[in-house]
Amino acid sequence: MSYRLSIPRGVNKRMEKLPTDVYDRVDGAILALADEPRPPGCKKLRGREDWRIRVGDYRIVYGVDDERRVVEILNVAHRGDVYR
Repeated sequence: MSYRLSIPRGVNKRMEKLPTDVYDRVDGAILALADEPRPPGCKKLRGREDWRIRVGDYRIVYGVDDERRVVEILNVAHRGDVYR
């Protein structure tokens, strides 16, 4: 019952610029989304069909396509910048 992960190039480049310890935690959280796309603590964003999870001071915004079984990572950024 695993989902496929889709990480656009721009998001991947932003992730590479994160500090190493933050990158490792964010990467682990993204990989866990393949098994459980709506883990405990995730929130549905208002006015959009997207979800978000917290990883310390960083947020991962993603969309879930249950029919195609795909989790698309839309943005990874510091909490103050992620929704802009």
